[in-house]
Amino acid sequence: MKSSQWSVGQVAERFGLATNVLRHWESVGLLEPQRDAADRRRYGPDDVVRIAVIQRSKAAGMSLEQIAVLLDSESPGRHALLEEHIAAIDRTIAEMELSRAMAEHAFHCEAHDITKCPQFRSHLDDLLAGFEA
Repeated sequence: MKSSQWSVGQVAERFGLATNVLRHWESVGLLEPQRDAADRRRYGPDDVVRIAVIQRSKAAGMSLEQIAVLLDSESPGRHALLEEHIAAIDRTIAEMELSRAMAEHAFHCEAHDITKCPQFRSHLDDLLAGFEA
């Protein structure tokens, strides 16, 4: 993309999105692409940066409403939202690390039924607490 202005189709293709996704993001106020003389959307460098922020934020679990706050430099709730989001990411990372350790153990475990393997079950202790027989 060497141009400084791109069509909705060019931008959608580059980001792997459907064009209606970009139109939706515009309808909810996340994007404001300029229009050419024929009233076609023309996305500039600042627009594609916003699209990248939206895409990365959605991948990290943010809603469009949260992303709107993130992109609003005047929003009084921006820092609180980001604190909450960082905490949520930290929780997700911790869960993913636990899940990875469990999957890695299962991969190497010689037990026919991994749910009967005491070492495998140790990866579930936090979830099974209070259910001891």
